[in-house]
Amino acid sequence: MEYRIKSRSRGDIIAQILEVANGGAGKTKIMFGACSSYAQLMNYLVMLESSELVVYDKIDNLYKTTEKGLLFVKTHEQIDRMLKPMTNSNSDQMNN
Repeated sequence: MEYRIKSRSRGDIIAQILEVANGGAGKTKIMFGACSSYAQLMNYLVMLESSELVVYDKIDNLYKTTEKGLLFVKTHEQIDRMLKPMTNSNSDQMNN
């Protein structure tokens, strides 16, 4: 049996981080939830904060997904659904 590791796009990683941070989450929870390294997470959090997709709550010490971040997640899911039929037909062709 052959196992393939699916590589994730930048959008996939961002969406996972935003989903985990929805409602508030610390770095460790986000890191494990998004399956990322600490260094990778920190790079993304800096970018997400500057893009106003997450905010850091200094009182609770949590990152929280903003409305703009939730819109990103929703849009990313819609794009994924639109592309899914294409990726399924491509993998079917590769297996034949």
